[in-house]
Amino acid sequence: MLFTLQACDKSERDAFYRSGIIYCSESNPVNFNPQTDTSSTTADATAHQLYDRLMDFDAETGHIIPSIASSWNVSQDGLVYTFQLEKGVAFHSTDYFTPTRTLNADDVIFSINRWRDPENPYHNISGGRYPYFESLGLADNIAEVNRINSYRLEIIIKQRDSSFLANLASDFSIILSAEYADYLLSQGTPERIDDYPIGTGPFKFQSYRKDHYIRFEKHHEYWKDAEFTSEHLIYDITPKSSIRLAKLITGECDAIAFPAQTELEIIRNREELALSEKPGLNIGFWAFNTKKYPFNNPKVRKALALAIDKNTLLEAVYFESATRAKTLLPNASWAFQSDADDTAYNPVLARELLDEAGVEPGFTMSIWAMPVERAYNPNATKMAELIQRYLSAVGIQANIVTYDWTTFRRHLREGRHDSVLIGWSADNGDPDNFYRPLLSCGAIPSGTNRAMWCNERYDALIDEALKTQNSQRRKAIYEQVNRLIYDELPLVPIAHAYRYQAYRKDLKGMVINPYGGIRFVGVTKTQ
Repeated sequence: MLFTLQACDKSERDAFYRSGIIYCSESNPVNFNPQTDTSSTTADATAHQLYDRLMDFDAETGHIIPSIASSWNVSQDGLVYTFQLEKGVAFHSTDYFTPTRTLNADDVIFSINRWRDPENPYHNISGGRYPYFESLGLADNIAEVNRINSYRLEIIIKQRDSSFLANLASDFSIILSAEYADYLLSQGTPERIDDYPIGTGPFKFQSYRKDHYIRFEKHHEYWKDAEFTSEHLIYDITPKSSIRLAKLITGECDAIAFPAQTELEIIRNREELALSEKPGLNIGFWAFNTKKYPFNNPKVRKALALAIDKNTLLEAVYFESATRAKTLLPNASWAFQSDADDTAYNPVLARELLDEAGVEPGFTMSIWAMPVERAYNPNATKMAELIQRYLSAVGIQANIVTYDWTTFRRHLREGRHDSVLIGWSADNGDPDNFYRPLLSCGAIPSGTNRAMWCNERYDALIDEALKTQNSQRRKAIYEQVNRLIYDELPLVPIAHAYRYQAYRKDLKGMVINPYGGIRFVGVTKTQ
């Protein structure tokens, strides 16, 4: 194997394999703080391994359940949230920091103020970007975060927000150590907070080698019942899906990230392997950069949407592991609209609309294809190649562009693309977690609005939806939103993919988490 176990003798190595779990992940995390990055790679490596949140989602029901907050109350006007915290929640003790106290309200306040308050000394660390919170406008809606006592705090918001608790339960709303932050400031090394993490989660950070591995060890003072959590956890960073599968088959890895659609049947047919499957809270789409000509013209965007056959894209890329998307919301969402309008394959009308818009045959554009596999798009390059052929048939030449994942996302945020094949996996079941990050005006600076589309009516509608707790009223508003997206087409919804988790059958306790990153708490290997 690729880590330091190479130097161990056979008995040590065998002891590790009995007590540890090896997970073949697909890429490197940006750092070890999901507050600063919306990538699922970062969330998978950090959110549920290293940290806790005020609340969590039940993986089966999707209901919000207590975590660090043992209970909470919401005022009648919906503007004051009061949280009671658990006592005796221990932070990680590592070779680079030893805490002197357990978690209290100061840690929660620090963790929230880091992303919401530009005056916080840690706000600008690691680039000063908090894309999840920025895309939702959460910081702007928080008026105050107040300490009531050591284990009680309140958050006062400016406008009612029916998705507020769900957002605080998301992967990104982690709790950091204020004591550790103070210590790093005193040492003049605040930047270490995101690379040498201290949390309260079931595992603590041990070491990381880019492009090779991440090593974690069990947090024995974990405040929840973690009796059946493994002693060690290693992320074997393996970009190629075929190699991840090979390592799963040989037993070099116990579980793997993002099995390719072509590999699913192989996994199902092997006795020693298991494949879990659930409908995904995700959307794969083709977004147009509406800041650029001619993609600023809805007629051009409509023409491009009509030029492609979505059914063929689904068959060629997803292999019956996804459903066709009409809107941003999958049918797993309570606000799903089954009768929403959808674009149809009509290349003749596409060419007519392009002529009307003054886009002559021979026009050249780019399709950016993300370089990593995701459930919402397991092969963006193949999809781009298919779209390239469709566009050629209506007189448009498309060039396919890709970079390494970090550069790709940075250039997207800078708006260098004409169009992009990408997607979104929701962090909670609230519809706002799709509509606001993907298409609101406020989500453009954060980089989650890949269409760079800003529409005042759209923003007004999604804001109105958050002001009521009545789900039927909210659903009716979202139907208006769906119609607006269809009329304007800043992006073309393509697919809602199933989520898969492939692992060896001697791994017990593996559960697909539909509401965020993978969880290894409670997962063990049978002897």
